Amino acid sequence: MTATSTPQETPVDQDPLYRPWGTVTPESWTGTPAPTTEDTAEAEPLDVPGRLARIHEAATAGEPEKALLLAEELDTASTAAHGELHLATIQVREIRGYLTDLAGHPDTALAWYLHTARLRSRLHGPHAEDTDQAVRRAYSLWRHMPAPQARATAEALLATITEIQGENALATRWTRRRITELSSA
Repeated sequence: MTATSTPQETPVDQDPLYRPWGTVTPESWTGTPAPTTEDTAEAEPLDVPGRLARIHEAATAGEPEKALLLAEELDTASTAAHGELHLATIQVREIRGYLTDLAGHPDTALAWYLHTARLRSRLHGPHAEDTDQAVRRAYSLWRHMPAPQARATAEALLATITEIQGENALATRWTRRRITELSSA
């Protein structure tokens, strides 16, 4: 640039660093985006009670695979609507574990229960009542597995319970005791 030339000025509304934000609304200051017409057109309320009723109907009608499919769809919808660390999503995943056990896959059901115990621990803390109950559900399911399956899944159970509640927790001690019993049988 020479001393006689002037810099080329770009209007602010055309400069990529200074493009307009759009219409400023009260939501602009809270960080919550205002819903667009596309968002409101696509968004349907998540009818959890109605969907749970359909899952229950399928399960009680002896259609575990249909119940599992409906639970998977509800899990997907709940995760999209609320995220993984939302109580509704965690509860739906526990239902998936329960239905998986009913369908005859206790090792996969245990994986669901351990997953939800970790989520509850992250959401409520490792010693919250909800977390303790989730650990108990996982332990109870594992405790009633046939010995070969219990032996095959013992390491995962012990690792998760120890991770959540610690080396000296009651559930950790119960699990170790049962592993010892399984090893000597």
